[in-house]
Amino acid sequence: MSRTTATVAASLPDHWEQLVTTALLGTDRRTPPGVAPGPQAPSDLLDAAAAATVRRRAGLCPARPAERLRPAPEDPRPPLPAAAARRLAALLADRPGASGGGRRGAAPDLMELLPQWLQAANARGYAAPPQALPALLDAARGRTDLRPAALRFAGPRALWLARLNPDWRFALRAAPGGGPSAPDLRDPQGIRRLWQEGLFAERVTLLTALRSCDAAAARALLEETWATERAEDRLMFLDSLRAGLAPDDETFLERALADRSRNVRETAAELLSALPASALAARMAVRAAACVAVDRTRDVPTIVVEAPHECDAVMERDGVVAKAPAGRGERSWWLGQLVEAAPLGTWPGRLGGRTPEEIVALPVADGWQGELHAAWCRAAVRQRDAAWSRALLGEPSAPEAGGPGAVSLAERARLLAALDAGERAAWVAGFIETHGLSEAFQLLGVCAVPWAPPLGRAVVDALNIARDAGSYPWSFSGVMGLAERCLDPSEASRLDALLAIPDEPEDAAPGAGSYWSEAFQRLVTTLRLRGAMLAELAPEEPAP
Repeated sequence: MSRTTATVAASLPDHWEQLVTTALLGTDRRTPPGVAPGPQAPSDLLDAAAAATVRRRAGLCPARPAERLRPAPEDPRPPLPAAAARRLAALLADRPGASGGGRRGAAPDLMELLPQWLQAANARGYAAPPQALPALLDAARGRTDLRPAALRFAGPRALWLARLNPDWRFALRAAPGGGPSAPDLRDPQGIRRLWQEGLFAERVTLLTALRSCDAAAARALLEETWATERAEDRLMFLDSLRAGLAPDDETFLERALADRSRNVRETAAELLSALPASALAARMAVRAAACVAVDRTRDVPTIVVEAPHECDAVMERDGVVAKAPAGRGERSWWLGQLVEAAPLGTWPGRLGGRTPEEIVALPVADGWQGELHAAWCRAAVRQRDAAWSRALLGEPSAPEAGGPGAVSLAERARLLAALDAGERAAWVAGFIETHGLSEAFQLLGVCAVPWAPPLGRAVVDALNIARDAGSYPWSFSGVMGLAERCLDPSEASRLDALLAIPDEPEDAAPGAGSYWSEAFQRLVTTLRLRGAMLAELAPEEPAP
């Protein structure tokens, strides 16, 4: 650039500021240099501004070109069938009504079907259509429950888009390997560098991902820096060991029992008690067995309990919390923790060679039954012991609506999770046949989808009974919503007889018959829609 050009360019900003100031003040109060005052001044001002604009643009130096955006990565998975792609677009376009509550009408709730559609598409290994990615990311942004399945289906192109839009940055945090610095798990140097230099969230994601494919390597990585980690970080890192917990983790967890953080100690003790062969489990078994025995001198063999009289330092080191919550006695609090942490295999030998069913059926002296059975429930859940879970659940038709050890619906739901899917469905079906649907919602939530035929029939029959009895219909809306998502689509044809508006008993809720008809219509329509969705996701037959 010549000296003259540089001088002109340097003077342009000042000249432009003078024109702007004159325009703001008005030409009757001020005129810029080179413009004569008078009626022609406003027109001259605009001409001067136009000329200055041209000079400003002509005098700009070329900017440094931006780095060209890298193209989106390829997705090697097969594309969706055309009908399934259209269905996805319809599901993503559906939005909940702005009116909030009230009757939904007979139309299916498409957004509630999206999680099931995503699960089926992922099971078949399809790639997301590129044009659907923005709507898919928006849906996952608004619903955290959708994120794992949505991001898996969206694939690598979604992460490429997420780096360009701040609204979608959640995908970089939620998707394994989504962060820009996340290394290939086959790259030991990259793993070590991220572990030593990464942000906390990146390190947690790394440890969780590594744990799923190489548990020993993840544990070794954690051991290297354990002594220098903050207490709250140690707790989160320790929690990641739940995935793939194995006897090889015992040595590390035993050392964590001496951690300076109480929360870390308690978590380590909980993990060790889930390993029935661990040294801590053996110590807890000795303590618990000293508190529980069978008194054979009575007419009927009876379990007697002598709760601990103190909580010493060794017990505290093994994870027993000394201070009882408000409203709990200290001795019963300590007893529950000991029994919960003891291996369930301790009890048959300690209590006369009895099976879990026989042990649970024994009477318990002095009012200790609730505390003892509740602790056994927690142990069965922690150790995922099907035999004890079955015994504590009892027969689903029992008058007390659960086994003698089931202290709450939530506890029963957790016990059911230890059974296989078929047995779980059969137990819940028996429960519904005896006790109806009023307490079954929480139990239905742990059953595999689609529901097994006996469970589906039990739910539909119970809904039909409630309808014929003129029951208040809106109290069953939660179960009806579950049925829409969980009944086998093949059940739709069996429900056609329930679509008519029933005669309402005199004591029925006003409008109940119309509501029930509408709800069953929505159920049938939704089941048929789910059946169509699954058919659309089937691989397309090649043209002959």
